[in-house]
Amino acid sequence: QELCPGLDYDNRSLCCDAAQLRTLKGSLELPLQFLSRCPACFFNLMTLFCELTCSPRQSLFVNATKFNASNVVEVQYYIGQTFTNGELTGGRNQRTVFGIFPHVVFFTLRLPRRSPDDPVSGFTPMDNQTFGCTEGLEDGSGPCSCQDCSKACGPKPQPPPLPPPWTILGMDAMVVIMWIAYVAFLLVFAGAVVGVWSNASCCETLGERFESALRSLFSSWGSFCVRRPLPVILGSLALVAASSAGLVYMRITTDPVELWSAASSQARQEKDYFDSHFGPFFRSTQLIITTTLNDPFMYSPYLGGSDVPFTSVLGKEVLHQVLDLQLAIEGLVATYEGEDVTLKDVCLAPLAPYNNNCTILSVLNYFQNSHAMLDHEIGDGFWVYADFHSHFLYCVSAPASLNDTTMLHDPCLGTFGGPVFPWLALGGYDGKTNYNNATALVITFPLNNYLNDSVREGKALAWEKEFIGFMKNFSNPNLTVAFSAERSVEDEINRESDSDISTIVISYAIMFLYISLALGHIQSFRRILVDSKISLGIAGILIVLTSVSSSLGIFSYAGVPLTLIVIEVIPFLVLAVGVDNIFIIVQTYQRDERMPQEELHQQIGRILGDIAPSLFLSSFSETVAFFLGALSSMPAVRTFSLFAGLAVFIDFLLQISCFVSLLGLDARRQEGNRPDIFCCAKLPATQETRTEGFLFRFFKKAYAPFVLKEWVRPVVVRLIATVNKVEIGLDQKLSMPDDSYVLQYFEKLSQFLHTGAPVYFVVEDGLNYSSPDGQNAVCGGVGCNNDSLVQQVYSASLISNYTTIAYTPSSWLDDYFDWVKPQSTCCRYYNSSGEFCNASGETGSDTLKGPRLSSLGKQRPEGEDFMHFLPMFLSDNPNAKCGKGGHAAYATAVDLYPNNTGVGATYFMTYHTILKESADYIDALRMARVLAGNISQAMGCWVGSDPTLGVFYVFYEQYLTIAHDTALNLGVSLAAIFVVTAVLLGFELWSALLVCVTIAMILVNMFGVMWLWGISLNAVSLVNLVMSVGISVEFCSHIVRAFSVSVKKNRVERAQEALAHMGSSVFSGITLTKFGGILILALSKSQIFQVFYFRMYLAIVLLGAAHGLVFLPVLLSYVGEETFPESGSKAGFWELRGF
Repeated sequence: QELCPGLDYDNRSLCCDAAQLRTLKGSLELPLQFLSRCPACFFNLMTLFCELTCSPRQSLFVNATKFNASNVVEVQYYIGQTFTNGELTGGRNQRTVFGIFPHVVFFTLRLPRRSPDDPVSGFTPMDNQTFGCTEGLEDGSGPCSCQDCSKACGPKPQPPPLPPPWTILGMDAMVVIMWIAYVAFLLVFAGAVVGVWSNASCCETLGERFESALRSLFSSWGSFCVRRPLPVILGSLALVAASSAGLVYMRITTDPVELWSAASSQARQEKDYFDSHFGPFFRSTQLIITTTLNDPFMYSPYLGGSDVPFTSVLGKEVLHQVLDLQLAIEGLVATYEGEDVTLKDVCLAPLAPYNNNCTILSVLNYFQNSHAMLDHEIGDGFWVYADFHSHFLYCVSAPASLNDTTMLHDPCLGTFGGPVFPWLALGGYDGKTNYNNATALVITFPLNNYLNDSVREGKALAWEKEFIGFMKNFSNPNLTVAFSAERSVEDEINRESDSDISTIVISYAIMFLYISLALGHIQSFRRILVDSKISLGIAGILIVLTSVSSSLGIFSYAGVPLTLIVIEVIPFLVLAVGVDNIFIIVQTYQRDERMPQEELHQQIGRILGDIAPSLFLSSFSETVAFFLGALSSMPAVRTFSLFAGLAVFIDFLLQISCFVSLLGLDARRQEGNRPDIFCCAKLPATQETRTEGFLFRFFKKAYAPFVLKEWVRPVVVRLIATVNKVEIGLDQKLSMPDDSYVLQYFEKLSQFLHTGAPVYFVVEDGLNYSSPDGQNAVCGGVGCNNDSLVQQVYSASLISNYTTIAYTPSSWLDDYFDWVKPQSTCCRYYNSSGEFCNASGETGSDTLKGPRLSSLGKQRPEGEDFMHFLPMFLSDNPNAKCGKGGHAAYATAVDLYPNNTGVGATYFMTYHTILKESADYIDALRMARVLAGNISQAMGCWVGSDPTLGVFYVFYEQYLTIAHDTALNLGVSLAAIFVVTAVLLGFELWSALLVCVTIAMILVNMFGVMWLWGISLNAVSLVNLVMSVGISVEFCSHIVRAFSVSVKKNRVERAQEALAHMGSSVFSGITLTKFGGILILALSKSQIFQVFYFRMYLAIVLLGAAHGLVFLPVLLSYVGEETFPESGSKAGFWELRGF
């Protein structure tokens, strides 16, 4: 009754003895471990073999046809068609069970034309009762679960239909919206033109007082800096030195997790939770191998059946060459701190210390990584009965088998004690299971990863470095190998950064050279040495660089780590802002005439009083905008915003103090007729005649009058760009240099692989697995809830094209139930000591079976029994008699309480479908979280809000909210600029609004350029967009303030005057300075430099110049803030300047 339940022969004698029953039991042990979870399948299969072995009615349906002495060698077993139909439809896993039998059983069904169950050749076919998988058994066992019985699943889940294209009136919605926005802008603009012509500012008086206070403050400060240059310069140097000294504590972060994922983010918390309970995910070293040979062949099975085509990459000679490569990699020896490091020192060995073989996910592990096993064949000299073809075909259908059913009887289980699933070791095949059509071999070496263990991590890194060096030098004319190690991406990024240093240096050198030469206003060839301002230009550049170093140093004191984005982008930003201010200060001085009885310090103080409010306006608004940008949850954006905001403000402080003192010293040198650089010498006095510079004359005489002509202004207003949909994500190939070996790996990865990244569903601590309710909420077998964790993930895998979940999850709980059942003979312990006895161990009188459950195993261990046997399961190694041992698969999947008193956190792993583009990864993360949310809801409070963890989630989580983050960062920055500009312009709200409108238009145009140029929205481009806000302030604020304080009689003349005086400085200070340096970036080998720096920087400069020097003056000429000269303050201010 234990082995053949449900078969009742009363008191009749049976045709078997105890020895035969033990043989039958031993033969069926392994398959029954996989089948016992479905009671109907178990009953039907056991009926088939029990009737064959023991039935007293054997003579009715068994015919002995071959004998050896007194032994029966061959029999014919007549089975009725009704039983056959019930047997084969009893469960989904029936084929799998027959695939792992240790013996071959052939059934030849001779079905007559008459009634299928009528006698045949004098024999009555065996036609016992069978049970369908949706039926319960007479002993009370329930029906099979959905995973084991497709009929029990109900209707297959259907994904929701794809949303239709977004259209308005049959046209693309984005196009319609852009046209509506364009028309709305023109209407609003027209209304504003009408509205502003009759309204004066209600804050005019307050604004004048504030303007006067700022001018007085900066005039006094400028005069002091010129009179006392030494204390100012020394004090500035002391503060810079003290701040920059923090660079000794500088820490550069290159860890992608730290760069892209906030510590408080959901994915980061999930990763930390996973690492703390289960250890970090293993490191991956992988090869994707194809062959240059074109030699497909057809395999004809000896025992009949259809011919099977095999591709060239599965040819024996190719497999031998691949095995040579694999064995050579296994034999690599690296060196770490004088110690040899081999693969065995760092690899993942799940059965250690019982089995120290490394996990190698390779099709060659079907042949035990052995040339001899690959050559193993059975034949008679004329025919080959079985060889590597038949073994391969068997193993891809039953990778956990310890004994194939071919004549080879070779194992499929890998040498490391676990199965090699074909979808992980083969690529490029068509369909779901046509593995013989594979065009690529995939070999993966999982390495141990370590949490807070720098020594063992260093060994793994050393071995990976040795592997990369070996593969770079590997050559085989028949093989094409793409490869990657865990460290490859970071190594290539670092190499890329090093190779681009020369490009960056040349870029900055061109900008520095231009600044040094362009600052000087040469009156005549004879005064070229005197009028040159190379030394002042170099000093200005050094001030910009010291402001950057001071910002880095201050935050290094605070322990804030730097990123490569900060190092690469902030100097560009501060140089744009700082150089613009330098040009404004110097060129305003050069154009100014000293008033009678006015000394040099008074003149420079007066000039600083004129322009410093404008410099303060731009710098302070940028600083506030950047600091508010630090509210972003994205670490890369937050770090950039903090460093940039402080660097810009320090640069402003140094320019109105140290640089003003240096300007005073340089002015004295020039007045003393001393040459630049060699200031100790003195040249003969010459007559100095002041002339206007070429660029200033061009803006004043030609450009400004043309742009503000009556017919040009309407044309400019109508030239507004629109934006379409910008893609979200970062193509990982862009992060690699053009000549990187990783690019080939990425290409092959998307071309050949059929399985994506693993995904873990983590059940947090708190679920009571010892109770039936807790078990049913998770498991996927008989009696489990229809909305259990395993069942929901399985249902999701049925519509993998929508959910991106590829397979049923591996469930330690279901395998534990199979392991602990009496039919499995896995769970045994010594009666005297209570210690666990492995199924392959020696049995004796002191050995007792495990828990006494029902004969059909429908019960499960509960309460104390559950925790008593669970540690045994987790320590049991799979073997020929027990394939369900949990050590290899689940040793790290279950976090047990101390002293094995309970179960804490656990995980259930499956795989995503193949993910190729950023959009695929983002969609996979989104769908996994939706599924996890449904599981959490079904399980109540037992699980965290989102129990998923994918290896890539920490990198792609940012893209779930990047649209919101972008809108928030840019919106907050614009709001900050509006408030600061309104205050510092003397509470001119309308002028502040015009600045913000222009900057917003620049951003809209930036998105348009991103769409046209194929630049996606990600952390790097978001940093550049935040930076573009700061640079746009430089293009706009100086023009608006010059317009605001002008006392010309109408808006057009005021706009023309502002454009002539400030436009030339802005153009020479930002546009020309940056243009030459940006063009050099196009020569970079780095794709990310070419796309996100060259293209975006060029767009920022060109769009900023177009809006600040073309659109904004025209806009001001129409709707600029009106002034009233009779109030006196502004008129006196400009009269004092002598315009």
